[in-house]
Order: sequence, then C-alpha cells, then structure tokens
Amino acid sequence: MPQQLAEHGEGSAPLTQAARRAAAVQRYSTGGVSALVAFSSSFVVVLAGLRAVGATEGQAVAGLMAVTVLMGLATIGLALSTRLPITVAWSTPGAALLASTGQVQGGWSAALGAFLVVAVLVLATGLIPPLGDLVARIPTSVAQAMLAGVLLQLCLEPITGAVQHPVAVLPVVLVWLVGLRFFTRWAVPAAFLVAMVEIGVSMARTGQGIAASSLIPHVELTLPTFNVQAVAGLAIPLYLVTMASQNVAGAAVMKGLGYTVPWRRSLLVTGALSAVGAPTGSPGVNLAAISAAISAGPEAGEDRSRRWVSSVTSGGLLVVIGLAVAAVGALVGLAPEGLIPAVAGLALVGTLATSLRSALLDIEEILPAAVTFAVVVSGISLLGMSAAFWGLAAGLVVRFVLRMGRN
Repeated sequence: MPQQLAEHGEGSAPLTQAARRAAAVQRYSTGGVSALVAFSSSFVVVLAGLRAVGATEGQAVAGLMAVTVLMGLATIGLALSTRLPITVAWSTPGAALLASTGQVQGGWSAALGAFLVVAVLVLATGLIPPLGDLVARIPTSVAQAMLAGVLLQLCLEPITGAVQHPVAVLPVVLVWLVGLRFFTRWAVPAAFLVAMVEIGVSMARTGQGIAASSLIPHVELTLPTFNVQAVAGLAIPLYLVTMASQNVAGAAVMKGLGYTVPWRRSLLVTGALSAVGAPTGSPGVNLAAISAAISAGPEAGEDRSRRWVSSVTSGGLLVVIGLAVAAVGALVGLAPEGLIPAVAGLALVGTLATSLRSALLDIEEILPAAVTFAVVVSGISLLGMSAAFWGLAAGLVVRFVLRMGRN
C-alpha cells in the first residue's frame, strides 16, 4: 500500500496498467519538450555571445557543446539525487550580456577567466550565506534595468535586419508572430526552423557545403587568464545576472509549483560544473526557469512525486543534443547575413519585456532604474569596464543619493 501511495499519489485510486503506461509516456514526452525548448529557443544567443567575447567559430561551437552537455549532466545529477524535477540551463540573459559587452582586455582567454571567476563566486555563494545575502540586497529594479539595457541592443536586430535584409529576416519574424498567437512555446523554435530552411536554400543556390570534419564533436581547451578589467567589467555583471535572472528566478518558479530547491546543493553542483567547463568555453550553467516550469508543471503528470523523471529525461536528451551540436553550429555559420542575429533577438523579446516590467514596477525605484538602463544602452566603455558595470554603478549611486536622509 505505501508503494501504491507513492506511485499514484495519496488518496487516489490505483491506476490501471494502461494508465500507468500513459503517465510514463507523459513524463518522458514532457522531458523531451523541456530539453528541445531549452536548447532551440536560445542557443543562437549563446553562439553570438561567445563569438562576441573573442571565440573563433570552432571555439564557440565547442563552448556550446560543452555547456549543453554540462547542463544535461547537472540536471540528471540533481534530479536523481533529490527526486525533485530540478532542471539546469545556461543563462540566456548572461549570453546576451556577453554579446553586448564584446571583447574584453586579454581576449578569449580573459573571457574564460571571467567565466571561471563567476563559477567560483557561485560556489562561494553556496558555501558562504552572507555572500548570498549581499547579492539579495541589490535592488531588483536596478538589476533588471541593467539586464533590460543589455537585452535591448540585441532585440533591435530583428528590426534592423528586416530593413536591411528583408528577404531573409521578414519570413522569420512573420512565423514568430504567428507562433506567439497560436503556439507560444514553440514560436522561437519555429522561427529558427524557418531560418534553417533558408540556410538550406542558400546552400543549394550557392553550392556551399559542410566539411565532414566539422561535424565531429570536439573540445578546444584554452588556459584562462585574469585581469581586473575582465573580472570587473564582465565577471561581476555576469555573476549578478546569473544569480538574479536564473538562480533566484529558477528557485522561485519551483517554489510556485510547490517544490523547494536545495539551494546550497544546487549552487555547489552548478558552480563546480561551471568551473570544470570554463576552459572549454562553456559560459556556465545555473538553475533553469522556463524549462523548469515545463518539467515540474502539470504537463509532467498528475503524480508530483514522479515528475523528476521528466527532468532526468530532459537532461539525457540535452547530453545527446550537445554531442550533436557541431552540425547545428556548422549550419549557423552558413546563414545569410542578418538572419541569425534576428532569430537571437526574437528569442530575447520576452525576457526584455519581463525585465522592463520588473525594473519599473516600484515607482520609488524608477529613476535609479532609468539611469541604469540609459547608461547600459549607451554602450560606453571606460577604464576597460563594460557599460553593464557602469550602468549598475550609476543606478546604485543615484539610488543612494535619493535615499540620503531617509529613515
């Protein structure tokens, strides 16, 4: 009887063999959907971010492969060890930050050093509670305004692309718009599928091909280097974006679905794997939000105690996708001009909207948020520090001045 209760849910009637089979299929299929959405909705943003900070085409594809495999392994490990539907992902806002920041002093190796610093900070947050408390004290409005400023520049790509390359970009935008109306979750993947069709047509027309050697999974190791500009201008903003927009948000999504994420264990696992992956070009892994809502939600079955199976399925499929990512990277490299940046921008529109809403939610925080947003959008770079760093600093200074003398 206890086993039946654990399997069917307390107070429910025993399931028939057919019902058990249907429930299992539902869990596995939901896990598959979670993995496909997690990868296809934003991997172009990751590629763009890695290229922007100095990766070659091969290094960017190797980094994407590494981060995909690592988030699959982390998902499997956490779901199996906790029996909770925990899902791990890359940070899409973090990848957007990379794309908007561009190369830092020291180039690709310094960017990898920044990735490693972020991993160490995440580990420290799991081990030292006061550090997590310090991060939590950063106003949500300022942090979200910083993120919105970073995202805006990328979200302009579909607009400029539609004007400069209408034949390539407009079909993608149209499919995305139709998807928002009729199949919201698959809007971005559908847009990317159209982009893949366009790439295939372009290859057939120009006679371009893909070398067989480029389809073989490979890892490109680079020794990370460290300098003050890369740490302050890239690592610190990337850490804050990862914590606020991914780890904290992911834990909140899970809590809303009735699950309490083991915070320390999650940070230690994702931080350790991020540190291992940094020399390969992986920008790091963290708790998921969107894909977590799929694996941990009602779509994964009525039996809440078995939804972790969906997460394990998602993680397994992500490992497989990661090992096959070289083929996708090779195709993306042959895309018509303006096409892939437009898809990346469309993938970030929803996140931009959420960030702007959070930044402007508290009327007393609007001015600091507006200043933060304006500085980040300006794209300034001073003393080797990125606009994201200066935007965050400016917002905090304005907030401090406005609050001087208050009780």
